[in-house]
Amino acid sequence: MPELMQVSEKVYRLTEKIDETPEVLTVRFAPEDNQPMTFDPGMFIMISGEDATGKRYLARSFSIASDPASTVMEFYIVKRAHIGTAIEHTSHFVNSAIGDKYYVKGPYGQFRFDPKENQKVLFVAGGTGLAPFMSMLRHIKEVNSGNDIDLLYSIKYPTEIIRKQELESLAKELNLKTTITVTRPAPDDGWTGEKGHIHDEMIKRHSPDVTGRTCYICGPPAFVKAIKDALILLGVKPEKISADVWDTGT
Repeated sequence: MPELMQVSEKVYRLTEKIDETPEVLTVRFAPEDNQPMTFDPGMFIMISGEDATGKRYLARSFSIASDPASTVMEFYIVKRAHIGTAIEHTSHFVNSAIGDKYYVKGPYGQFRFDPKENQKVLFVAGGTGLAPFMSMLRHIKEVNSGNDIDLLYSIKYPTEIIRKQELESLAKELNLKTTITVTRPAPDDGWTGEKGHIHDEMIKRHSPDVTGRTCYICGPPAFVKAIKDALILLGVKPEKISADVWDTGT
């Protein structure tokens, strides 16, 4: 079992907002005291802010995308959560301002990655479930651990690739084998890569030695269950599968 990390609460300030994709916002925070929180790649934290009266609103969980060595924390936020075709709510962060104050509490979670313990890995991400894997990949680059990595990344549209240029750079620098599949392709979107949801045959095709890898999954609940079932079908032992469920955030 990983060593338990001390949970603390710190004040962070919003330092950057990036319209990452049409559906996703990247936000970055810096600690007010210039002392970053300690965490392992894959972990999550709870963020709460204040309304106009100074009252805190409900804290929500977010997977950390930044490398533990970074002085800032990075997160991927779904701008608007949907039920079917109806808008459920717009994220608070869409209308937030640079310099806004937030309370960050953590870190939490057993979804943690140590590059020294698992040399051969399969990362399977759905949507903003890419966040913990970006932390892992950035950490692998930072410590130069030379891990053997296969990444399967599922998105709805070609325009929804988070950190596209950085992923391309990491693929070259880390010899990362990346496969992106689009679940809602359109005839005129120009997408020539994989299409459809990730299933056992797709995993086997792009990670033929999957039974020899430690597998990490992060995404919506139905996505995580489907990938777990596919891996078991392929013969991956349950103890070699670690999963985390994606949160749309607020």
